[in-house]
Amino acid sequence: MESNIFELEIEAKAENLDNVIEFVNSHLENTDCSMKAQMQIEVAVEEIFVNIANYAYNPEIGKAVIRVELSEEPLVITITFLDNGKPYDPLAKENPDTTLSADDREIGGLGIFLTKSIMDDVRYEYKNGQNILTLEKNL
Repeated sequence: MESNIFELEIEAKAENLDNVIEFVNSHLENTDCSMKAQMQIEVAVEEIFVNIANYAYNPEIGKAVIRVELSEEPLVITITFLDNGKPYDPLAKENPDTTLSADDREIGGLGIFLTKSIMDDVRYEYKNGQNILTLEKNL
């Protein structure tokens, strides 16, 4: 199975979100990725990167590495976010109760819930002082 790996190291701040999405999309251009899958990937990438930008190093600004890996047969994109910020496992939080009205729900958690819903696999580990969050989408 052949795979190609690309990395972007960037300051983890919200203003860099467009660069991150552009980086991920540039590697989807030459694949058979559907528009729907691309939109879902963009939503997930935005959620994760903005969370890193807002919380990982707060109030400081640190670096994030976004690693894109494309494997063929089956065609899968794996996007890994690495940061040296505070250890935080977003998957440890219980899914929000979406049967409750917005007024009755706790604030937060919807972004990671949405990410888990639209990606095929979401994994987290903390290793060597790094948060490592991996998203996978079967294309």
